[in-house]
Amino acid sequence: MDIRIFGIGNAGISVSERLLSVGLPAAAMVAVDTQALACSFAAELVQIEGQRLRGHGSGAESEHGLVLAEASSARLKALCEGVKVVFIVAGLGGGVGTGISPVLARVAREAGALVLAFAMTPFECEGSRRQVVALEGLEELREAADGVICLPNQKVTKTMDDRTSVLDAFKIAGELLADAVLGIWRLLSHKGLIEIHFVDLCELLRGRHADCAFAVAQAAGATRSRDVLDKLLAHPMLDGGEILGDSDAVLVSLLGGPDLTMVEVNRVMEEIGSKCARAQVIMGAAIDPAFADHLAVTLIAARKSADLPVRETMRRGAAEGLDTQLVDRCSTARPGSRFVPPPPALPPEKMRQMFAEQGAGASRPRKARPKMRQGQLPLEIVSKGRFDKSEPTIHKGEDLDVPTYIRRGVSLN
Repeated sequence: MDIRIFGIGNAGISVSERLLSVGLPAAAMVAVDTQALACSFAAELVQIEGQRLRGHGSGAESEHGLVLAEASSARLKALCEGVKVVFIVAGLGGGVGTGISPVLARVAREAGALVLAFAMTPFECEGSRRQVVALEGLEELREAADGVICLPNQKVTKTMDDRTSVLDAFKIAGELLADAVLGIWRLLSHKGLIEIHFVDLCELLRGRHADCAFAVAQAAGATRSRDVLDKLLAHPMLDGGEILGDSDAVLVSLLGGPDLTMVEVNRVMEEIGSKCARAQVIMGAAIDPAFADHLAVTLIAARKSADLPVRETMRRGAAEGLDTQLVDRCSTARPGSRFVPPPPALPPEKMRQMFAEQGAGASRPRKARPKMRQGQLPLEIVSKGRFDKSEPTIHKGEDLDVPTYIRRGVSLN
């Protein structure tokens, strides 16, 4: 099958380079960025640049990447012409991957290609702003592509220890996403004994993107079936196999050599099936002579999401991450005091006199109170000292250096 892989931005290009190192053809690779691409070995290098950025990238603003992608949409679409399947690989949360990926997905589908996106979301330590941008970009990518496989980088921390460096952390995340791309590439490019079509794959992913998990494992030797199962269940994306128990559908693709036995296939499928008894299991198998003595398994688990829409989740997550409180400015008036003072203790004669005065005054017109006028207290003007020549603090047309009771006409008793 004719497949073209687009690596978008630093993260996507880095994953593409890993795929080249494991044998995927360079002719299938396209590197897209807003900066120079001299270090990439992809067959096609697309530098999307505008005068507005002056060679400094997108500035971590997804709107910049989107505008530049729209301006270069004709070139991107031309690279998708005649291609059956387009893979988009990108990191979300910055400007390039978040802004360009949805535009590329849209023009690729317009060119007649089926589009599958592989995306990474940021580590929590990268800040709430990048998380918000990533979630918004993920929603737009889901709307534009046929299917999306997402790797939350935070899950990679389960494989780390106290000595794992920052560079190693990002490297591990990139390798996991590269494994997913490689696994789907093998699934679609190898003629299978039991085939899984791209339409089946997209149907599995569509509408369940928020709860989609993947795992890819490979083993060799006489114990390859047991070893590959151990690696799958230890995969950080499957949470020790708990994800399988909550899944509604699970796709399993096996790739082995001519020496792959039915016993090994049954062992793998029975073990996976026991972990996801309530799920619909879709199984595929292919034989490749180059895989003699090896067994590779690609697993994708999907669960229908009953969560809030992504934009609502994004808004709430941002509020929690920034430790802010949303205040409703249209709230009702402040309730009155709960304390009600007791009536004054008066002698009976005094009370009768008060009632008589009130009854007599009911027929008399009430005298109008004299209108109070706001004036300025005769206070001595104190110099501002070294701030005497500073500019006044103006906010919404008001000088905040003037006392509030004068600006707002509050009467002082």
